[in-house]
Amino acid sequence: MNDLIRKAFVMQLNESCKAEYKKRHDEIWPELVDVLKSHGGHNYSIFLNEETNQLFGYVEIESEERWGRVANTETCQKWWAYMQDIMATNPDNSPLSVTLDSVFYLT
Repeated sequence: MNDLIRKAFVMQLNESCKAEYKKRHDEIWPELVDVLKSHGGHNYSIFLNEETNQLFGYVEIESEERWGRVANTETCQKWWAYMQDIMATNPDNSPLSVTLDSVFYLT
């Protein structure tokens, strides 16, 4: 496998939704895991800043093009619909997110 592409982003969790967000991810659908992995996702983590309810996501991917196709899957779109009541979303239910630029990396 070639070097993985590191991606980081932030999303916004609604007030008082930490427990529900964690529960839903503790019970993540196996078919969603399959979609993420089959589209080249590795080492996917999400962290919560409890003071701001901001979620920080980190994932390593094999290809931008392949990873970009995740959003077009029926499973991903169902997951977005399932999550839209507890986080800030776009009109298509995708999470409002801001991509972060890497400014330091220690190997």
